[in-house]
Amino acid sequence: MPQRYTVLSAHDEIAHEIEIRRSRFLCVLRRVQTEEQARDLVAQLRRRHHDARHHCSAFVLGPDRAVQRSNDDGEPSGTAGAPMLEALTQHRGRGTRAADAEPPADLSDVCAVVVRWFGGTLLGAGGLVRAYSQAVAETLATAPLCTRARRRHVSLAVSPGFAGKLENELRTSGIAMLGTDYGAAEALVRAAVEDRDDAVEHLRAVVAEVTSGTGRLRDDGTGWVDLG
Repeated sequence: MPQRYTVLSAHDEIAHEIEIRRSRFLCVLRRVQTEEQARDLVAQLRRRHHDARHHCSAFVLGPDRAVQRSNDDGEPSGTAGAPMLEALTQHRGRGTRAADAEPPADLSDVCAVVVRWFGGTLLGAGGLVRAYSQAVAETLATAPLCTRARRRHVSLAVSPGFAGKLENELRTSGIAMLGTDYGAAEALVRAAVEDRDDAVEHLRAVVAEVTSGTGRLRDDGTGWVDLG
């Protein structure tokens, strides 16, 4: 199982439209985590743009991109959904990882829907493949991306007076913050660090220094987090 992959950093829809020989192709991207969410997007756009002839789709799910689906929605077989899916799986982003000489083609948890209004001129199989691929590729070029990584989640129980300083120290160290819950007696600072024992020990040392040894660290197991 990969330990990191690329996702859309925005949870709102990202839309872009192109026109080819009077046919309009509106591509909408959305970050999704399940097949149900992907199919919901298709259904929403079908209702929103009920006057369009086709609502073609493709989506990729999971850290290992194990789930890949596409649908031509009435276009000739293989001319819409398949090129859309290829545009998603081959997209390399704009360098979401500093250590990579070339950004990886590992985009996932994304659904693309291309809504087509027929312009009266047949594009042919090759023209349709190029149009649907172009619509997705151009939309992806405008999409904000981030890295999603598996991290060790921890909770740090500290006096409320130490919470702000601890948050600042952790952010300065490049540790992902998940939020802080304030109670009357203590604050629970939630963070995510690399899944290594030395990273956790470093965090423990930071907490001890900031709180004069009064802070407590709880290991909450591993999970996924957006790194920005």
